[in-house]
Amino acid sequence: MVLSCYSEKDLERIRAFRLIDDTFMTVVFQDIQCTQLLIRCVLQRDDLEVLRVQTQRELKNLWGRSVRLDILASDSQGVLYNIEVQRDDAGAVHRRARYNSSLLDAHITEPGEDYEALGETYVIFITENDVFKEGCPLYHIDRMVRETGAPFEDGEHILYVNGQYRGDDPVGVLMHDFFCCDPAEMENPILAQNVRYYKENPKGVEQMCRIAEEIKAEGRAEGRAEGRAEGRVEGRAEGRAEMVRHVMRTKGVSFTGACDYLVLSASERSALEELFRS
Repeated sequence: MVLSCYSEKDLERIRAFRLIDDTFMTVVFQDIQCTQLLIRCVLQRDDLEVLRVQTQRELKNLWGRSVRLDILASDSQGVLYNIEVQRDDAGAVHRRARYNSSLLDAHITEPGEDYEALGETYVIFITENDVFKEGCPLYHIDRMVRETGAPFEDGEHILYVNGQYRGDDPVGVLMHDFFCCDPAEMENPILAQNVRYYKENPKGVEQMCRIAEEIKAEGRAEGRAEGRAEGRVEGRAEGRAEMVRHVMRTKGVSFTGACDYLVLSASERSALEELFRS
């Protein structure tokens, strides 16, 4: 296919994207079949049917911090699933999972509704590293009664998926595919087909280029606003550094995570590393 209308730099960035990169993941998993496959693998349930998927859904909180969810899905039984990809351990702290779970509850309840009508929710973190360092493919967090060991069945579930796991099972295959740049190396045909569309089909590539530019523009605007508020005079490199610092502060991610969020090239990252060390 002819992709000559795009710069080589743009195409290089798109070829390097993996599903563990949240920018790319939220695009691919707009597809219901992809999200259904993911949830079925994680919950080990082949009967689960996903009906709706939203990506980058913002949950407003008038009295506190709002959040933007990578993926929000619901199934045929009314169960809600929030799926987050985290390359940096700091973005997957336990209390963030708790907070996401609480906001899901707040947004699915109606005034006067009986508490028994509160539906089940799942917050699923897919982490690049094994944050619990026990080598398990999955870590299930559910409440229990300490004195009896009985489960406290409140319908709230939190799961962490170990991105380093490579076992010969559905979770291991899924994590293998999450770290592939080339769709030809992926094992799940549904995921491979959708990844190939955004990397090789001209319409998909155009969409990814537009998204990458929007992210960079958003980061530039936020960085400039932050710099003006603090009385900084930005040069080209300094302005880019301020964008990275702003994303690190507001998103709670590392330098690498901020660079991924802003879709910076390897040369741009290298120059910023030198600037940060100076």
